[in-house]
Amino acid sequence: MQFQEWLRSLRSGAGVWLPDVEELRRLLPSLSPSSLLGLGALASLTAYWLATRPRPIRPPCDLHAQSVPVQGDPSCRRSALLQDEMLLEFYYEDTRTAYEMFQRGLRVSGDGPCLGFRKPSEPYKWISYREVCEQAQALGSGLLARGCQPNPQQFIGIFAQNRPEWVIAELACYSFSMAVVPLYDTLGQEAMVHILNIAEITMVICDKPEKAESLLSHKEQTLAPLLGSIVLMTPCSAALLERAKKCGIEILQFSELMELGRQNLREPVPPKPEDLAVVCFTSGTTGKPKGAMITHGNIASNTSSVIKILEGSFVIRQEDISISYLPLAHMFERMIQVSMFCHGARVGFYQGDLSLLMDDIKTLRPTFFPVVPRLLNRIYDKILASVSSPLKRALLHYAVRRKQAELSSGVVRNNSVWDRLIFNKIQASLGGNLRFILTASAPISPTVLSFLRATLGCLIFEGYGQTECTAGCTFSMPGDWTAGHVGAPLPCAMVKVTDIPEMSYYSHNGEGEICIKGHSVFRGYLRDHERTAEALDPEGWLHTGDVGKWLPNGALQIIDRKKHIFKLSQGEYIAPEKIENVYIRSAPVLQVFVHGDSLQSHLVGIVVPDPEVFTDWAKERGIVGSYEELCRNPDVKKAVLEDMTVIGKEAGLKSFEQVKDLYLHPEMFSVSNGLLTPTLKTRRVDIRRAFQEQIRQLYAKTAV
Repeated sequence: MQFQEWLRSLRSGAGVWLPDVEELRRLLPSLSPSSLLGLGALASLTAYWLATRPRPIRPPCDLHAQSVPVQGDPSCRRSALLQDEMLLEFYYEDTRTAYEMFQRGLRVSGDGPCLGFRKPSEPYKWISYREVCEQAQALGSGLLARGCQPNPQQFIGIFAQNRPEWVIAELACYSFSMAVVPLYDTLGQEAMVHILNIAEITMVICDKPEKAESLLSHKEQTLAPLLGSIVLMTPCSAALLERAKKCGIEILQFSELMELGRQNLREPVPPKPEDLAVVCFTSGTTGKPKGAMITHGNIASNTSSVIKILEGSFVIRQEDISISYLPLAHMFERMIQVSMFCHGARVGFYQGDLSLLMDDIKTLRPTFFPVVPRLLNRIYDKILASVSSPLKRALLHYAVRRKQAELSSGVVRNNSVWDRLIFNKIQASLGGNLRFILTASAPISPTVLSFLRATLGCLIFEGYGQTECTAGCTFSMPGDWTAGHVGAPLPCAMVKVTDIPEMSYYSHNGEGEICIKGHSVFRGYLRDHERTAEALDPEGWLHTGDVGKWLPNGALQIIDRKKHIFKLSQGEYIAPEKIENVYIRSAPVLQVFVHGDSLQSHLVGIVVPDPEVFTDWAKERGIVGSYEELCRNPDVKKAVLEDMTVIGKEAGLKSFEQVKDLYLHPEMFSVSNGLLTPTLKTRRVDIRRAFQEQIRQLYAKTAV
């Protein structure tokens, strides 16, 4: 009877014809012993294949209807995972604040490892959840002993690179309902002084004496009169202590403040969901930084929404490890960490030097990897550049197509024959353990995303959002491995598109400015009612400045940018960031800035060639020289412009959207030279100012 049931299930599971039991009884006497053995072996192999064959990820909803209209309005949509129009506030009953999320991690981890760090050429060392919690309570008690108040109006500055003490300082604040104000050294003096004063910061926790020195200079110039204490994570000189004393600032060691707290230990004063957790100052591309006020409820709802989307298809485990290298001063990295802590997982910090990041990854062997598209573009370019011969290149692309065929049926794995033969070295270069990659902060090329989903053999999700909605508002749906969109709305928020008549985008066509409303939307900008009113309308909708389009499956596609649009002299509207995202796929182009204004009839560009491929690319076209020489060569410039124009045409750029001339610049736009924000967005005003002479010359040459 059991054999009969097994045969029936085998026949239905395989989807092919198999004989029934009666037919087998008639057939078996006529078979030889060797034939019977062969039949048994075939049956065993078939059963083994059915038991071990790769299974597709089960989507949490119908992938053809990932979002549903709100109150019958197709331009306004919510997640299909919700039973009704009640948006998600929290996933677990006991995780309504960032503080409670860490406490949950402490319970479920069984006091497992929490924060990892390393010195050069050494393995990672780990601080346990209980140690982190105890140190945070001691540090928070030390802050109270120094006069800080246990309420959300008490702002504590953190001015440091990613490291365990950053998280301990943050948790210390949350343990006593204080709010964190992250600072970073690329802000510049004017922006830093603005933040210190508008947030009325009296105490800043720093990692290095150099940062303390920059704060002292503000105090000495009477630019930051309220600053009274600096806490240093590393030792400093007696001269620095004396300098601080002269201008009325006391410098304490991190360990000293913690010891003071142990001597005056206080019971935690946990925050409420509506309490302020962090004031995240967005550097922006113009003007003074704006302090986005993010509450604990914002953080809990955003994190819970990702957990909700992943339930049933992916669970964060205690043995999971995330590599922390993206700035903790911004919400993307922080939300990744909160998600890890909530599940008792681990976070390992890079050494603080991006040139050593790959060594840190190989040593840590992370399972989680938060990335920005620029990094994925570099990985993609390096993989292609490493394949030299036409035969190897053909084999690589064939293997990618086979893996992409599996992806289209919902199968994600890293143990196929193609992984073993072709992709294992690529996967090993990222530690060999990756289960989950999340890319956000900027658009990514569909070609790059599809290629890496095949080669890396792990789940790669794409999200979209901004600081003002606590990092994310849309997220890829598990099982949907198509590219070219940013997923459906998170369960914590509604997303709608509104008319932009001047750009011919209308909500009745499913296109327009992306607006967000829900539990993850920020409270407003700190002490800045005017800019708060610009971002939040009277009904509570956050206006992002991005232009989106609803796809038939309910996912959102980013198609344009409203904020930086300008008119050419003939009246055509230009969205430069859309054009830049097209040109960046040109092989020799690493970075590009598109410029135009209402006095000119065409566009020009500033291009930074990719130093890793530029010389070889030029050599293939018969032009030889150093990187700097090639940047000055008019024939090379012409070839780059032609390549960009072809890429633009393929992407559907109109003639007036194509640059007509360009300048090749041999130095990268970077945070250190002030041409990128800390989140690697282009500082458009600063680039325009830095290259105003080159832009003037380009227009002089192309004047009609």
